[in-house]
Amino acid sequence: MNTSVQGGFERLLPGRLPRLVMFDLDGTLIDSVPDLAAAVDQMLLSRGLPAAGVAQVRNWVGNGARVLVRRALAGDLEHSAVSDADSEQALALFMQFYADHHSLTVVYPGVRETLKWLKKNGVEMALITNKPEQFVAPLLDQMRIGRYFRWIIGGDTLPQQKPDPAALLHVLQLAEVAASEALFVGDSRSDVQAAKAAGVLCVAMSYGYNHGEPISQESPALVLDDLRLLLPGDACPDAPGCTELAAALPLPDNLSSPRPREQIVVVSRTYSVINSALSKAASLLKASARWRWRG
Repeated sequence: MNTSVQGGFERLLPGRLPRLVMFDLDGTLIDSVPDLAAAVDQMLLSRGLPAAGVAQVRNWVGNGARVLVRRALAGDLEHSAVSDADSEQALALFMQFYADHHSLTVVYPGVRETLKWLKKNGVEMALITNKPEQFVAPLLDQMRIGRYFRWIIGGDTLPQQKPDPAALLHVLQLAEVAASEALFVGDSRSDVQAAKAAGVLCVAMSYGYNHGEPISQESPALVLDDLRLLLPGDACPDAPGCTELAAALPLPDNLSSPRPREQIVVVSRTYSVINSALSKAASLLKASARWRWRG
C-alpha cells in the first residue's frame, strides 16, 4: 500500500482520529434527487404547472422541503414572490407524494465502507439533515446505514435548520465532544456555513447538491470526490475505483463491538426544554426517545 499519500483525517487531524463525525444526508451519503424530482413533478402537475425535471430539482435541493417546494413553484432559486398560502398547500402535496417515492434513491460509492471503518475504530457518528424527520427513518432503513449513527436530527427536529449551527452544537453537547475533536461532512454551502459557525472543520463532497456551483467556492477545510478518501493510509487517487481500500486498511486488535440497535438515539420533537449555553436565544431539545432499528 502506498502510505505516502495522506488521507483526509491525516491532513486535518494529524496523528489522531476525530472523536465525532457528523454527516449530512442528501447529496453526501445518498443521491435522493430522482425521488425528490418525481414528487416535485407530481406536485407541480397536480397544480397545472409544468414538470421541473431531475436536472432542475438537483439545483434546488439543500434547504429543506419547504424551500424546495417554494423554488419549484417559482421555477427558480429565488422564491420570495411565492405566497405562504400557495407554498403550504403545495408542501402538503409534495409530502404526500414523496412518502411513496424512495425506490430510486441510492447510497453513494464508498459510503458504507467508510461508515463501517469509522464504527470499527470507535468514532461516534451523527446524522444532521434538513430533510423532514418523518422521511429520515424510512430512508435509512431502506439504505441500511442507520445503525451507524448514534444521534439523528431531521430538518424539523429543532426550530433551526442548517446553515444555522444549532443542530451541530446540540450534537456536540450530547456527545460531550469539543468542536476541535469533531468533523462535519456535507455537500452544500449550508453545510459549510453551519460547520464554520459551530467551529467545526468541514469536509465537503464534490458530487453533491450545491445549487449548481462548485462546493470549493465555499472554502471548506477539504473537498473530496469519494468518502473513502477520509480514511488513513492510501488516499486512493483513482476513487471511486478503490473498492478494496476499506478492507485493506489496518484495524486495531481491540475493536469495539457494534452498538446495540436499541442504543441508537433519535433527537425527537417530543422533548423536554433544556437550558443550553450553546443557544441562549432558542430552546434546544433533549434526546428523550430511543429508536429500535427495524431489521
